Amino acid sequence: MLLEKIKTPGLSHLSYLIGSGGKAAVIDPRRDCECYVEMARAEGLEITHIFETHRNEDLVSGAPILRELTGARVLHGPNPAGTVEYAETAREGDEFEIGQLKIRVLETPGHTDDHLAFVLHDTGYPDGPVGVFTGDALFVGDVGRTDFYPERKREVAGLLYDSLQKILALGDQVILYPAHGAGSVCGSGMAEREFSTLGHERANNPRLQFESRDAFINFKVEENHYQPPYFRLMERLNLEGGEAAPRVMRPKRLSLPELGDTDVDHLVDVREPLAFASGHLPGSMNLPVGMISAFAGWFIREGERVALIASDEDQLEAAMTHLVRIALDNIKGGYVGVVPAAAQGKSMRTIPMIGTEEVERRLEAGKDGWTLLDVRDADERAQNAIEGSEHIYVGELNDRYHDLDPAQHYTLMCASGMRATVAVGWLASRGFEKLDVYLGSMGAWKADHD
Repeated sequence: MLLEKIKTPGLSHLSYLIGSGGKAAVIDPRRDCECYVEMARAEGLEITHIFETHRNEDLVSGAPILRELTGARVLHGPNPAGTVEYAETAREGDEFEIGQLKIRVLETPGHTDDHLAFVLHDTGYPDGPVGVFTGDALFVGDVGRTDFYPERKREVAGLLYDSLQKILALGDQVILYPAHGAGSVCGSGMAEREFSTLGHERANNPRLQFESRDAFINFKVEENHYQPPYFRLMERLNLEGGEAAPRVMRPKRLSLPELGDTDVDHLVDVREPLAFASGHLPGSMNLPVGMISAFAGWFIREGERVALIASDEDQLEAAMTHLVRIALDNIKGGYVGVVPAAAQGKSMRTIPMIGTEEVERRLEAGKDGWTLLDVRDADERAQNAIEGSEHIYVGELNDRYHDLDPAQHYTLMCASGMRATVAVGWLASRGFEKLDVYLGSMGAWKADHD
């Protein structure tokens, strides 16, 4: 008997391979899905079923691709938004046997209308289920977001509350298998730990501690979430069925002259923020590898052409892999080595870093033509903000940079300086020149003012 968790870095997506008696099933596969076939075959298993907990908003589903590779049935929930073209519809109470294992379907709407949970039984031990795959309904330390139907806020929050009660009724012994872990854009309160039981969540998950259904609903409708533009692309592809990922997850290597001659919409430098700030090619933006999953979908649109700049080949491969998983895969090539470019006489641009003392001096002087721009999310800013600063969330600069004056001087800040460098790189790529970053940002400010 087999149960393996497959974690997708960046997206913090969790998928699962279960198997027994020569048969196997995959729950919520990602786009680059050959790994499931390889793992199953290594265990002598045939993938016969693919279960989707819901239509994902943050990644391309691998279900239609895995179906083509294996011939497995794909099961998806009832979907009022449209037919999932590559799947059969599963409904409450449906059961599927995978050797000695049995999957029973629960309809659990709230996060999305089509949401399902899959209850895992071991038929050799008939006294109740042993696990539940909860998708984006219930996480370790958090519950699903309910902001995808803004015209039905209270209704869908209530649906999620009811679905959570249905899941919790399975019993405290049941092991929780969610579709995301900490770092996912699908929730902000997830624990770093990726293992739990329903009993532990019932006792400790703060989102399960509300005294009433109305209190839960009131909390959920006041939550603040951001929806990057690429969510709409994921929703469409996960109805129609996305194409297979490129077989080679390493972009074509470009020389410096080839990079200059390549016609692209975005020149994306995937090095770390301080490396980018110390010297980068003019016109490039900064999306460090570890931040691509969170922010690329704000700034890069479907079909737009991308060239990558990295420190080494491994960085190029990792960056392309992250982009492919969210269908931003029109990648024209990659260049390695900004220092060699400088040695060849290529002009470089730098981003100055300033500290707390300089920020205080500018604020006290009321420096004309200067703005301290906070790019943290609204919840962070509500907890503490620097008086005199202005606010635009980093992702929303994708369009709201039009609201800013290129002749003004902007200092970008966030919690530490990481997101501020993403923001400053975007503004620099849009033609802004008077820019710097508050190094340490709110962390440094609090350390100096506590």
